[in-house]
Amino acid sequence: MSTGLVSVAYVVASILFILSLGGLSHQESARRGNLYGIAGIFIALLATIASVSDSGLVAIIIAVLVGTGIGIAIANRVEMTQMPQLVALLHSFVGMAAVLVGFSGYIEPLAPTTGTEHTIKLVEVFVGIFIGAITFTGSLVACGKLDGRIDSQALTLPGRHLMNLAALAVSVLLGYWFLSTDSMALGLLALIIMTLIASVLGIHLIMAIGGADMPVVVSMLNSYSGWAAASIGFMLGNDLLIVTGALVGSSGAILSYIMCKAMNRSFISVILGGFGQTSSSSAAADPGQTAIETSIDEVCEELHNADSVIIVPGYGMAVAQAQSGVSDITKLLRERGVNVRFGIHPVAGRLPGHMNVLLAEAHVPYDIVLEMDEINADFPETDVVLVIGANDTVNPAAAEDPGSPIAGMPVLEVWKARQVVILKRGMATGYSGVENPLFFKDNARMLFGDAKDSIDKLVSGLRG
Repeated sequence: MSTGLVSVAYVVASILFILSLGGLSHQESARRGNLYGIAGIFIALLATIASVSDSGLVAIIIAVLVGTGIGIAIANRVEMTQMPQLVALLHSFVGMAAVLVGFSGYIEPLAPTTGTEHTIKLVEVFVGIFIGAITFTGSLVACGKLDGRIDSQALTLPGRHLMNLAALAVSVLLGYWFLSTDSMALGLLALIIMTLIASVLGIHLIMAIGGADMPVVVSMLNSYSGWAAASIGFMLGNDLLIVTGALVGSSGAILSYIMCKAMNRSFISVILGGFGQTSSSSAAADPGQTAIETSIDEVCEELHNADSVIIVPGYGMAVAQAQSGVSDITKLLRERGVNVRFGIHPVAGRLPGHMNVLLAEAHVPYDIVLEMDEINADFPETDVVLVIGANDTVNPAAAEDPGSPIAGMPVLEVWKARQVVILKRGMATGYSGVENPLFFKDNARMLFGDAKDSIDKLVSGLRG
């Protein structure tokens, strides 16, 4: 394929990626957005394969087939509840790719460069490897935290901010050395030392971020992976990678900012691994407090007598795969004239939009799935709220306890409803590790057990 046709294909793919992002901004157009993205990737792959010389064509086709096979295998095995971990892991692949391309581009550049052009190329290599190394290790830590293999609590080492600044300062000095030397061996040494420092920095930055902020971290790492991809594009002279990386990087950064705003978090604080935050602890639950347990029959009676019901899903619903039962409850109640709606917190689950995807999968109508800001004012006029597996996003401590680690975080004010029913396995804290006073409110009732089992019993009770 000629260079002109490849460029045209890349432009078409870029336009499709932009349309994909536009489509993904609304639930109604999300399916179309996904199709645009798939078409863009398909065109980009075909154009790239067609532009490769005959000597490298076999290797490229083998790599595409192997990657496709691995991708299909992973997609078939990964549950919806594991998607956040998978996304974080995929981000690490992009980071590693940036590091490998950076080193190969320095050792064996695609084209010789001189003067200012050579200096710019070296800067691209250095910055690309730096961002890639942070993305690689940081994403692995995020994946471990999301999967429960690493403690979700923030690691707050003494002088951690100075350590981060020192690592950054040393990296800048190594960059100066890298640009100044004419020796390939010394240049490689500078790159290797910087890569090690950036890798440790990536680990430390994400380890310093607590579990409550992990959805923001996933979005932030998405942004990092985008900039890493853009840096690969500059190193390879590939316009499509530059455009795609910039799209992913900027959209990830914007989403991270929006989520930080929704959580009353400082964007700069989160991306710098908790810079400027002070450690705080929430008061432990009063031993004299008791949660009131309810039963399936009592909850069914409450729902039978209700005129208005709001359902607040959380990660527990995803783990139990209870979304289909929740959809059945919604249909049954709406058939009886009950005003049923869903309240979705911006960071519900472990990934932005996690709950929206689950509810769409269960065919819950889009028009009754409302964001926190749209529904918070309606809780005082609501008869029953069903909290299914949510914890931190409905925690009154955010509004009532100034000493809580989540103080100031906007939450769904479910405790203002006439009756709150919380479906949980036990009294454990949420992902952030903060005790939840909601369990002990006078109008709160605990329905213990597996969410799917409890929901199925509620469906049977409502049908009876």
